[in-house]
Amino acid sequence: MELRAELLKSIWYAFTSLDVEKSGKVSKSQLKVLSHNLYTALNIPHNPVALEDHFRDDDDGPVSNQGYMPYLNKFILDKVVEGTFDKENVDEFCWTLCAKKNYQPKNGVSVLPDKDAFHLWCLFNFLSEDKYPLILAPEEVEYLLKKICLAMSVELSCVDIEDFISQEAVQQSGITVWAFLDFVNTGRLTRGVEKDSVTMAIDKVYQEIVGNIIKEGYLWKKGHLRRNWNERWFSLRPSTLHYYVSEDHKECKGCIELDHNCFVEVLPEKEGKRCMFCVKTLTKTYEMSASDTKQRQEWTTAIQTAIRLCVEGKNSLHKDLKLRRREHREEKERRRTAKEEELQRLCLLQGERESKLAELELLQCEAQRHSQAALLQEEQKRRQKHEELQRTLQEQLQQAEEVRYNMQAEMALKEAETDRQRKRIRELEETQLRLEEALHQEIRARQNEEAYRLAQARLLVDEEEKMKVLLALQEEQEQYILKTQREKQELRQEMVTKSQALEEAQHQLEKVRASRHRMDQDIATAQRKLRQASTSVKHWNVQMNRLMHPIGPGERRLSLGCSAVPVVRVPSLHDPSLCLYHQRSEIEREKERERENEQENIEEKEREERVSIIGREERRLSQASNGDMDCA
Repeated sequence: MELRAELLKSIWYAFTSLDVEKSGKVSKSQLKVLSHNLYTALNIPHNPVALEDHFRDDDDGPVSNQGYMPYLNKFILDKVVEGTFDKENVDEFCWTLCAKKNYQPKNGVSVLPDKDAFHLWCLFNFLSEDKYPLILAPEEVEYLLKKICLAMSVELSCVDIEDFISQEAVQQSGITVWAFLDFVNTGRLTRGVEKDSVTMAIDKVYQEIVGNIIKEGYLWKKGHLRRNWNERWFSLRPSTLHYYVSEDHKECKGCIELDHNCFVEVLPEKEGKRCMFCVKTLTKTYEMSASDTKQRQEWTTAIQTAIRLCVEGKNSLHKDLKLRRREHREEKERRRTAKEEELQRLCLLQGERESKLAELELLQCEAQRHSQAALLQEEQKRRQKHEELQRTLQEQLQQAEEVRYNMQAEMALKEAETDRQRKRIRELEETQLRLEEALHQEIRARQNEEAYRLAQARLLVDEEEKMKVLLALQEEQEQYILKTQREKQELRQEMVTKSQALEEAQHQLEKVRASRHRMDQDIATAQRKLRQASTSVKHWNVQMNRLMHPIGPGERRLSLGCSAVPVVRVPSLHDPSLCLYHQRSEIEREKERERENEQENIEEKEREERVSIIGREERRLSQASNGDMDCA
């Protein structure tokens, strides 16, 4: 539908340019030429018979009562397939038809070349509304001129824009493309700027808005196979990021498809490259490097914008911006209408107040007239009575005195009534002042009400945002509570398991301690027996040493006396029997010592093994008890 609307804008210009008499009708021969060229430009098979069948001979006038629009929709636009033709060729064809008739620079001098005028014509059509005749809102004209001046690095003159928009023809019928081109051809915007700069600026804005290019420029890109860095010209659109060898777009080296799975990430410096970032897709990661930090920020923001447009299903950034500006204008128009209605209501209130003031003035005049009439009547009565009193003064003096008193009382009553009338007038004046004050208060109250209404709207927006945040936090809290409950249940199960393991370990520890106690008793008994054995061995060693020197038979000595002294024979060391005995004793003692050493070594090893086993069991049980205490 968007493509059809854009094509209809260009075709409308071509059709109106063929309507020389401005009657809304074009001859059949001209429609044939127009249709033939549209078939060619839109790459549609020609159907010359369809036009003849559509505009039959029995129809009234050169164009049938059915009109050209049904034929255009049925035989041309309904067969258009996007991507099979170049829209710029269609625009050039329509521009060629309409420019010959309508584009006539003043005094025959044109500041803009034909190509620049064509690009401005295309930009005007893109930004115009889908209403015929095509006109452009003043805000859109100002937006377009600001974009062109920004591309030329020139400040836009607001005075010239105001003068152009305030023209009577523009105010009555709106800004047409020919009035816009005439204004640009006056040269007010391009004072002191070279033509090449103007052409480059218009072409840049044309490529950005009509060509749907979000950003272009040179970047360094890292290759996937050779892993070297090459400088490429990148062109970013809402769904793709193409890169070329140079900015002439002749040799395309690749294309990055952007979708909701893509995202941009800033990278640290490496391999001697600064200002690096990457675009990650489902299959590949493209590393790039910008010239400075500002360029990297602009590129990352632009790529994120393209991904956002792709996710939202929008194929043009400037169409989205155009819709937003249109909504802003409509909102502004609604506010202006509401303000005018408020002013009308205030005028009605002012009229009601003036009518009430007029009624008060009528009431005051009526009261004054009544009082004056009453005074005149009283004056006439008084005169009549005075004449009667003069005639009867002498006859009825006492009655005259009474009448005088009555007249004085009556005058007092009249004066009191006059005072009441004056008081009523003052009350009416005070009522008028209070009404005026109430009206002013009502006006102030309505202004305050409008301010409160705006503040309430802002508060509602803030409340809605906070409610969204609160709901998100509530969901996170519920998830965290569920997760905590699951973890708590798991911890409880683990504590029960570990407490059971701790009880089993404590039972095992008690068993180990009991066995250790029994082993200590056995060791003590063995040591006692060992001491007894060692004492017995020492005793038998002493006995053995005593037996090593046996007492031999003594020799008789003949004394000089008559008594005989027995002689004891001490065996010598070289006695064979004694040597044999010594050898046997030494062997036995050596064997005994070896047996004792072996027994001691065996007992020592058993004690070490028991101690190591008991130590390991105690460490294991202490670690288990510490783990259970940590879990608790």
